[in-house]
Amino acid sequence: MELNLRIAGEAGQGIETTGSVLIGALAGLGLHVFSTQDYMSRIRGGLNWFDIRIADKELFAGTRKTDLLVAFTQEALETLRPDVRAGGLILFEGEGAPGVLSLPFTQTATDVGGSTIMANAVTAGAVFALLGSDLEALSAQLKTTLADKGADVVEKNIACARAGAALAADHAGSLTAPAGAGAPEHVYSGGDAVGLAAATAGVKFVTSYPMSPSTAVFTYLAGVADEYGIVVEQAEDEIAAINMICGAAYAGVPAMTTTSGGGLALMSEGISLAGIIEQPVFIFVAQRPGPATGLPTRTAQEDLRLALHAGHGEFPRAIYAPGTIQQAYDLTRRAIETAHRFRSPAILLADQFLVDSRKNVAALDETLRPINRHIVDGPPEGYLSYALTEDGVSPRALPGSSAFVVADSHVHSEDGHITEDAQMTVRMQDKRTAKGAGLTADALPPELYGPHKADHLLICWGSTYGPCREAVDTLNAGGASAAGASFASASFAMLHFAQVWPLDAAAVRRTIGSVGARAITCIEGNASGQFASLLRQTGALDTCELMLRYDGRPFMAGDIATRVAQ
Repeated sequence: MELNLRIAGEAGQGIETTGSVLIGALAGLGLHVFSTQDYMSRIRGGLNWFDIRIADKELFAGTRKTDLLVAFTQEALETLRPDVRAGGLILFEGEGAPGVLSLPFTQTATDVGGSTIMANAVTAGAVFALLGSDLEALSAQLKTTLADKGADVVEKNIACARAGAALAADHAGSLTAPAGAGAPEHVYSGGDAVGLAAATAGVKFVTSYPMSPSTAVFTYLAGVADEYGIVVEQAEDEIAAINMICGAAYAGVPAMTTTSGGGLALMSEGISLAGIIEQPVFIFVAQRPGPATGLPTRTAQEDLRLALHAGHGEFPRAIYAPGTIQQAYDLTRRAIETAHRFRSPAILLADQFLVDSRKNVAALDETLRPINRHIVDGPPEGYLSYALTEDGVSPRALPGSSAFVVADSHVHSEDGHITEDAQMTVRMQDKRTAKGAGLTADALPPELYGPHKADHLLICWGSTYGPCREAVDTLNAGGASAAGASFASASFAMLHFAQVWPLDAAAVRRTIGSVGARAITCIEGNASGQFASLLRQTGALDTCELMLRYDGRPFMAGDIATRVAQ
């Protein structure tokens, strides 16, 4: 049992506020929720919408169709009306539209609350009435959301919500809401999860040049800076940001920066600097379509190759790509730990879809639990910053300790001083390269979802986890009718990669082989199949079909299932 609710209108009309209030209130009813956003790159105007999918089972993705459309503009009504399912409802902030329920949200907000701003509370109340849901959950959410606005504002918004419910009273219960399933009440976005994980891991310095869609993490950390003791600096550009965290890391401070594809391109030289001075910098990248400015507020998986090769010269790095809110939290901490353990850069590769998606999950730990920085306590006499070691990881001491700690961007000897000695150049390169073996041994294996033996295997990475997982469930539930004659009685499985570099190619190849699939499809949000080519390049996979999407929108489970079945 599930429904999808869509709130649509122009930027500046409170679309996100309405959606945020609703998702919190519906989660409070014990429903599983999953929300996505579609918005244009403008401060005012345009067509934006906020989807809230609710169900009595856990959800992992959005859906194309909707059961309720709340349209604040004529454009929203005309553009999105075809997506309303048969038997669905449309609420419209306007007059004279056939086949819709016209409700004066803004006027009611003015009459009851004295402000047009409270139209989102009126809208939420009307939606709750249509669902036949208890308004007390909505009132409780408004109290939480508006707690810092004062009691008068809270009461006016609650009154507006009741007025909205009264407006829709004649149609109360028209949409049958799923029964509460005891789902978690805590709702997080992907950006929240990354920010919270970084804060609890002990990051003490974050500097960035704001760039959508990565800014959500930057602003989250700014919001909790006092609580966790974080210095937040808006840099003049991405070049300054990466160089500042290199300096902070050298001084022993767990540091990070946030950016998107264009910013990562500018950071390349600084990433290379981190590679040769062997400092544990952490870079959060939220992908969006390119080239150049591309689609600033849309989603993509186009920067895998850039993340893998950013920085001139050769040096190891780890790249993670979470697929869920929980993974975003867990892998942020793991990436920061990995950077410090191996004295190498680590990158968390997300995208707009994951950053902006919201979902209720078990409460994420907010306790400050600083990671191990792997710093030598009391460096011995004769300490060398870049001592040659079997695993390539040199003991790390901090400047200002009893050791003389040198860092230099040129090729250097073990003590950190510049050298052009050919043999030492090779030794230092081999030392850094040796870390790759440790990083590979430490790499996360891909997760197999579905039957361990399957006729068709879907391979995905990063945020395509949710849509692919739901597609597998749909295909396996539908059997021959879903898959068509060529896949009569077929079974389907998914192999998801939450770490995309380094890859243990031999282990991946064994896993793929164990499934025994006669068809393999790699699903990616880019135009060239970047991850599939990486699997082939490393010898993990011989061949596969590609299912690609690169229009700036996320995959939908139904679309994947349909295309696989063709």
